[in-house]
Amino acid sequence: MAAPPDKIGTGRMDKRPLTARILRYFRWLYLKIFRINDTPQKIAAGFGIGVLLGVMPGTGPFAALFLAILLKVNRAAALLSSILTNTWLSIPVFFLAVKTGSAVTGIGYGDISDSWSLFLKDFTWGKLLQLSVYDIIAPVVIGYILVSLCMGIIAYFVVLAITERRRKA
Repeated sequence: MAAPPDKIGTGRMDKRPLTARILRYFRWLYLKIFRINDTPQKIAAGFGIGVLLGVMPGTGPFAALFLAILLKVNRAAALLSSILTNTWLSIPVFFLAVKTGSAVTGIGYGDISDSWSLFLKDFTWGKLLQLSVYDIIAPVVIGYILVSLCMGIIAYFVVLAITERRRKA
């Protein structure tokens, strides 16, 4: 995937305002995704898979590409959306995942936060065995699974609607 067409490789600084450069970048992303020559369903499915795996920690572009190939959906949309969501959503999604996981498992958010603080403060392998895996890891993993599934499904329907509308116009 090529970078957005700008002054690439010229060694000159772009003197446009930051907002103009950000808008240009998002326009480039929009055109890359919605001008893909594939069915709207395959584009949307690839995008949804990319968002799902881009949000989930420990996965990312390679996993999205592999799953897109396996499910025979659009690989470019999967790769692009996983790159788009992989890094910049990490911190907000972590807190949302912990909140969601604590609600599902019934373990209080404060208890999870205290357990993680205790675990990270003076990390030793012995402490890892003392802390309950259920109290620390399960709420976060369950939260990440639910949040990433919801975000992937929402992304699928949004991209499907935009792609179908664009094709009809």
